[in-house]
Amino acid sequence: MLRPPSMPRPTILINFAITADGKISTVNKDPAHFTSKRDLQRLLEIRRRADALLVGRGTLEADAMSMTIPSKLKPSGQPLRCIVSRAGRFALGHKVFHTKGGALHLLATEATEDYDSFSYEAAGATVHRSSLAAFLTTMATDYGVETMLCEGGGTLVKALAELEAIDEINLTFAGHTLFGGADAPTITGHLGAHLPASLEFELTHFEPLDNGECFLTYQRKKDRAT
Repeated sequence: MLRPPSMPRPTILINFAITADGKISTVNKDPAHFTSKRDLQRLLEIRRRADALLVGRGTLEADAMSMTIPSKLKPSGQPLRCIVSRAGRFALGHKVFHTKGGALHLLATEATEDYDSFSYEAAGATVHRSSLAAFLTTMATDYGVETMLCEGGGTLVKALAELEAIDEINLTFAGHTLFGGADAPTITGHLGAHLPASLEFELTHFEPLDNGECFLTYQRKKDRAT
């Protein structure tokens, strides 16, 4: 695993489908269902490698995610389901609270002093109030998470990049689609300030398909990630 020794954390993978112009969704943040069924199969294959899934609340709601692996794929177990929100506000009616799967871990990074976590705990979730960096350490040291897959959104991925906490990037390049728009998000969110430092990756998998899509995997360069 590649991680700074001062920051115990899981190995972190990210997975996204991107358009020919580098967008992960439209300017209206519509559900990102613009790729083929084979891309969904690949997503589930990558999920099977993870002990935990990580997603931002906005992406969870926009894509109506259950954060599970279908039983027909015979997973050895369901990954933990980790959801991040600055304010720590989650819709208890969302299907993730009513779908069998891995244990739910909710992270509130900027909750106010009067934040009440009781309703989420009553729904069976474990609530964490900490920074993202501290949460990653907790998941590794207290819950035994060795590999974590982040599925969005861009704001969360940018936060991981700022921590230099991305070890592998999986992309489905959908050359058949253009979204356009300066405000349409990329894998690190909306266009804006640069990262504190560039992160360098090397291509380790290249798989073009006959439908205008291409599967790509990049690994963080070891000399930059140690």
